[in-house]
Amino acid sequence: MNSPQRPSARTRRPHLPECEKPPQSNPTGNDLESSLLQIFTDHHHTSLRLRETTVIETEKAKKEAARVADLLVDKVNGGVQESFVNEKRIEMEIRSLAASIVRFMKQSDQWLTATHSINTAIKVVFINSLQK
Repeated sequence: MNSPQRPSARTRRPHLPECEKPPQSNPTGNDLESSLLQIFTDHHHTSLRLRETTVIETEKAKKEAARVADLLVDKVNGGVQESFVNEKRIEMEIRSLAASIVRFMKQSDQWLTATHSINTAIKVVFINSLQK
């Protein structure tokens, strides 16, 4: 009896992704296969260059965005700082005016007391002069 023949065992080769496989020479001269392989290789290299360019442009855009954000923050903070300084100046002026008001109120009370005393003294003198 003839037993069916088994196909010969293949030797194992390390697995390489298609993009990392070296181009194989075509001893049969099949132009279509070599053309497709060339197109694939060209496409792969072009996509790698494009990816690298995209990464560089993305990094540039991130740096530019960070610079713009810093400029905006500085501009806004400058206005906030100016407002804060103005607020402190106004608060000091309010305290100064409040102290002046208190001082003028005390002075006004003293003048009222003095004029009341003078009026009382004039009335006493006038009444005494009428009684004599």
